[in-house]
Amino acid sequence: MVISDDTKTSSENGSEIDRERKVFDDTKAGVKGLVDAGVVNIPRIFIRQPEELAQELTTHRTKLQLPVVDLDGIKDNKLEDIVDQVRAASETWGFFKVINYGVSLNLIQEMIEGVHKFNEQDVE
Repeated sequence: MVISDDTKTSSENGSEIDRERKVFDDTKAGVKGLVDAGVVNIPRIFIRQPEELAQELTTHRTKLQLPVVDLDGIKDNKLEDIVDQVRAASETWGFFKVINYGVSLNLIQEMIEGVHKFNEQDVE
């Protein structure tokens, strides 16, 4: 991936970044591929422009609360309430936090280790 200088106009930089993004996508190697290739600087395709960040900071100054679905209610036959909570969170947020789901911390840690091993494999 080629990183060019910042003396170009924003439209030139935009099309250059689009080309870099396409090259990155075409490798199918992901960020791990960049690390394996020895890239030491963050490519521009991952850097947001200061104007974009400033605009986001001023437009998203609300205190949002992530929906939480407590599965502990299954024991008390509150399945219908839980389904309604999942539906509402999915429709309004697209995701939610689940608590009291009954999976042991040990099993979660083993799963995370498995994901790490999978992602650290050679691209081939």
